[in-house]
Amino acid sequence: MFAYYPLIKHLHLLTVAITITLFLLRFYWQRSSSAMMMRRWVRILPHVNDTLLLITGVMLVMITHFYPFSPQGSWLTEKLLGVIIYIALASVALSRRPRTDRTRWIAFIVALIALVIVIKLAVTKMPLLGIV
Repeated sequence: MFAYYPLIKHLHLLTVAITITLFLLRFYWQRSSSAMMMRRWVRILPHVNDTLLLITGVMLVMITHFYPFSPQGSWLTEKLLGVIIYIALASVALSRRPRTDRTRWIAFIVALIALVIVIKLAVTKMPLLGIV
């Protein structure tokens, strides 16, 4: 399975890029009241991509043996917490429920900050908070 590490890692990175791109596009389309938000592929593709992102992430954990909630994987624990925060904030920013523009913009900006932190943790593999 270790022989597949580069392929799985690059697929994971591709799905990360697609997730970020779709988040930015969907927020723009929503703010501009674009008909693109009603397209079937716009409603389905993010879920398919995020599922593939999760699967490749689990595969990388199995290959590398960096486990969350362990001393060697404390950076991964923080990364997972950051991903959960991103998901919650992205849901607020993109939800169909009525929300104020201010609420949506704050959720959008803080979600982007969470993404930057998650990426930094993934690249450096150094925990920021020292959580185990």
